[in-house]
Amino acid sequence: MSGVLLRFAFGGIAVVMSTIVARSVGGKVGGIFAAFPAVYLAALVGSVWQFQGEQALLAAQSISKGAVVGMIANMICAVAASYFIIRQGHWKGILSSLAIWMLVSLIIFFSINYLGWGQ
Repeated sequence: MSGVLLRFAFGGIAVVMSTIVARSVGGKVGGIFAAFPAVYLAALVGSVWQFQGEQALLAAQSISKGAVVGMIANMICAVAASYFIIRQGHWKGILSSLAIWMLVSLIIFFSINYLGWGQ
């Protein structure tokens, strides 16, 4: 349960901070804060709390490898969102960019795990 609370706290703080920064400085800088890896960091901290020694290092390494896949997919999603929201409107553009995020994530995941890329 502490891992869930940790993710909630990190995520909530990241959302509040990105909103404050976006309103104070502008959307571009706020977007940088919106990409803060709150869930990733919470997962790392949670794994260190849960495991000890070598197990903690292996868990952190596994989480980090997965995070790379997610972060690449997030960058592609952000580019897709900036394209599709302008052309399709907010809701259709968001749904289209999320679909692209899922597709890219699955392609990268299966490429790494089943085709042996990146090993």
